[in-house]
Amino acid sequence: MAMKRGGGGSELKPAVDELSLLKTDGHGTTNAINNNTKTFLSLSKLLLHVLDKIGPTMVVLRQDVHQNIERLEELYESNPSIYSSLVEILNKELKDGTTKRATSCSRALLWLCRSMDFTVALLDKIEKDAEVSLNQAIEEAYQSTLKPWHGWISSAAYKVALKLIPEREEFINLLMTKGQDYNMLKKDIQCLISLLLPFLNDVHSILSTFDLERLKSI
Repeated sequence: MAMKRGGGGSELKPAVDELSLLKTDGHGTTNAINNNTKTFLSLSKLLLHVLDKIGPTMVVLRQDVHQNIERLEELYESNPSIYSSLVEILNKELKDGTTKRATSCSRALLWLCRSMDFTVALLDKIEKDAEVSLNQAIEEAYQSTLKPWHGWISSAAYKVALKLIPEREEFINLLMTKGQDYNMLKKDIQCLISLLLPFLNDVHSILSTFDLERLKSI
């Protein structure tokens, strides 16, 4: 693929940089996650950025992600010294008996994590298979990450959106910054996935300890 937009990293580079800092902060990934709600929110906002590149067809998923970010951010900003830890947020709601409410921060954290799983699966498919269409890549990513937890309303909304997905080349060009070629984008994708997967695994592990992993959409 000869696509090129002209230096610098791709639109994914900020997330790569943030995760690289976590990896080299001397504390280890798990400790960094346990004490960094702000980083989780930053990475969730990157997800919004990727969804924007796909276009208005992903508006339903984007709206859910945005609302979940706002919910977590509101609690975090109410007392950053306490809620800088994802575990403290989950502990608070467990004690309050609000963990499984539709508007809980626990559910927001769960669905943001699943949405990042979707993003990783999508980018991985795009990077590894030069022939796959964006439509097919999104379909396969959705089937493996979000569909098992969606009810029929969410699944129906997704099926409508899938009919309006842009072309693969258009999506890739939007991810590349000026001066970047496709091989540079592939390198950014590989680096992001290698850093993000351990991060997500740790968050999933935390969610499992609070018995949240099997929750489906309401």
